[in-house]
Amino acid sequence: MPETPVEPAARPTPSDPAGLSAEDGKLVVLARGARARVAAVEGAAVRDQDGRTYAAASVALPSLTVTALQLAVASAAAAGASRLEAAVVVTEASTLDGAGHAAVRDLSADAPIHVAAPDGTVLGTVIE
Repeated sequence: MPETPVEPAARPTPSDPAGLSAEDGKLVVLARGARARVAAVEGAAVRDQDGRTYAAASVALPSLTVTALQLAVASAAAAGASRLEAAVVVTEASTLDGAGHAAVRDLSADAPIHVAAPDGTVLGTVIE
């Protein structure tokens, strides 16, 4: 199977975790839960234009690898979402993966993508 190029990982800009809206804070909780439920490397959650939320964990199978953020965006799109208001990825990495970033941007050019540590501490936000 050929490799698909992805854009370089985006570095989150520092943000004040207390500055998250209550709705974005809920996304952090959902993403942490998705990650912990299956002991995945990453968990993610997104909120669509109608306020519906979708949470997912990363998948790493011999024939399929999907980031948590890609899967959360795919779930939203499959449910009919046409736009995302916000996204969160919970990861041990200090950067946002390019594939997840691109998936969010497919549905929204300006939705904030919050990157959080496994303990829920927001490390930063990608807004571009």
